[in-house]
Amino acid sequence: MWKRATSSLKSLLSFHITQEKDVVSPKHMDSVITFVLGGPGSGKGTQCARIVETFGFKHLSAGDLLRKEMVSDSEYGAMILETIREGRIVPSAVTVRLILREMQYGDNRKFLIDGFPRSEENRIAFEHITGTEPDFVLFFDCPEEEMVKRVLSRNQGRIDDNIDTIKKRLKVFEALNLPVIDHYARRGRLHRINAVGTEDEIFEQVRPVFAACEQTAA
Repeated sequence: MWKRATSSLKSLLSFHITQEKDVVSPKHMDSVITFVLGGPGSGKGTQCARIVETFGFKHLSAGDLLRKEMVSDSEYGAMILETIREGRIVPSAVTVRLILREMQYGDNRKFLIDGFPRSEENRIAFEHITGTEPDFVLFFDCPEEEMVKRVLSRNQGRIDDNIDTIKKRLKVFEALNLPVIDHYARRGRLHRINAVGTEDEIFEQVRPVFAACEQTAA
């Protein structure tokens, strides 16, 4: 079921996020939030594009936002660059702030947040700052061998698309992301997608999740 999240993006964005204990008082704003999780190369981005086209969501890729920021001249750029090179996770407050900044643009209030939260710390920070949980969570479940093959074959020239960094990222994912997946499974919000197959085959698992929620909302 679609949930009406109560968060004020402008209030959140005007607040300088320095500590996870900081709380922002929310104001009412209708929005739908979906977290999209899966290891590197699991096909999250491809399926998010299909969801955007079919169901009209706004796609926010945490990884893309971080990469964009790291090549900018911002206060976070150099730190993000070094963190990604080491295969580590960027501090939660930084990632949350980048996501919220993007959520303010345009009139769309249906969001796919791709590749976040990547740890329990991320999850707690997002829910603490916004005062809300996602409506539901997609997890693209893909074998490690398949993810490595996909990442190496996409050849996008990204600094994190090399075998050593991929292995580091997969270890980080297994250690930190799986507890997040388990948490949302216990909360009854998780939809596990078998991420092996063609794009169409995988999307046929995704489509009913959004179709059922839209029908309920209508």
